Amino acid sequence: MKSTIEIDVAAPAALVFRLARDIERWPALLPHYLEVRPIERRADGSLVARMIARRPLVGLVGLGLPVAWRARTWSDPVRHELRFVHQGGATHGMDVTWRIEEAAGGGCRVAIEHDFRPRFAPWSAFIDRFFTRPIAGRTLATFRAIAEAVHAGESPR
Repeated sequence: MKSTIEIDVAAPAALVFRLARDIERWPALLPHYLEVRPIERRADGSLVARMIARRPLVGLVGLGLPVAWRARTWSDPVRHELRFVHQGGATHGMDVTWRIEEAAGGGCRVAIEHDFRPRFAPWSAFIDRFFTRPIAGRTLATFRAIAEAVHAGESPR
């Protein structure tokens, strides 16, 4: 199953990429990320990390379900792309690509593409609806708020 979630950001693609590419800082930037723990730094520049995020259950009172996964990640600064390949667990094999592209008229569009093909195909729709989209959507919304605030502070008035 392939799915994409997108958001427009009123900030340059390079700024959004700089903020998002340092996944070890995500717990400091994203309130729903509890941990990003490096497991292995590979010679090719990629990083294998254990990630834990909170999937919101009851938003008004802040209750959430911790969701953990392990992924190999790397980035392409020329194309402003982030890549994640999930290793092990319920989302083993999920291939995730962040594309951060300049938009006409300024700002940028950030798209997160998920390609998940588990052995039991209906599993992918369940994971996408109840875990991938809620977590990725919150991640995009938070990065948009941060990038726009930083950009507003950088822009001459």
